[in-house]
Amino acid sequence: MGCCTGRCTLIFLCTLQLLAALERQVFDFLGYQWAPILANFLHIIIVILGLFGTIQYRPRYIVVYAIWTAVWVTWNIFIICFYLEVGGLSKDSELLTFNISRHQSWWSENGPGCVRKEASMSGIKGLDNHSYISVIGCALEYRYIEVMHSSFQILIALVGFVYACYVVSVFTEEEDSFDFIGGFDPFPLYHVNEKPTNLLFKQTYLLLFPAGFSDMEIMNK
Repeated sequence: MGCCTGRCTLIFLCTLQLLAALERQVFDFLGYQWAPILANFLHIIIVILGLFGTIQYRPRYIVVYAIWTAVWVTWNIFIICFYLEVGGLSKDSELLTFNISRHQSWWSENGPGCVRKEASMSGIKGLDNHSYISVIGCALEYRYIEVMHSSFQILIALVGFVYACYVVSVFTEEEDSFDFIGGFDPFPLYHVNEKPTNLLFKQTYLLLFPAGFSDMEIMNK
C-alpha cells in the first residue's frame, strides 16, 4: 500500500488523536476532573493499540480501535451535554470529580482574558481565613472551551472510524487473496498427495545426484 493510502491517513489520524488526548489530559489533571482523566487514559491506550495495528498490519487491533471510537464519540457527546446543561445536567455539579471535590474545569479560572480575584471572607463567622474567588473578564466562557474540545474529539473519531473500517477491509482482502494463491501454505499443493516415503526418496536422490549429471552418468553410478 502506498503512502497516500488509507493506511497512512489512519496513521496520521491516530497520531493526531494521541496528541489531542495528551493535551486534554494535561488540562483535566490541572482541573482535577477524575472521570475525564480515566476516560482519556483509556482512550490513549486504545489509540496506541490502533496505531500499532495499522503499522504492523493487524486488523484485529484496528477493529478494537474502531469499536472504541464509537464509545469515545458517545462519551464526548455526554461531555457536551454536561457543560451545556442538557437533560437536567448541571456544569456546576461534582459528577466529573466523582463527588470527591468541588473542582471545576481548569479553564473556568484560566480561560482567555480571565482575571482571577480573591476576596477575604474573614468577617463572616465560620469562614475565617477563607477567601472568595471571582473570575471576571473572560473572553470565552469555559464551558464553550470544553465543548469545542469535545467537538474536535468527535470529528477526529468519526473520520478515524471511517478509515479504520476501510483499512480493515483492505487488509482482509489482501490476506484472502494471498492465502488463495498459497501464500500461507508451507508446502506446495502438488506435495499433498505424495507419501512420506516418496518425499524422503526424492530428497536422498537429490543429495546423491545433484543437478548437472545426465541420465547416463546416473545409470553408470
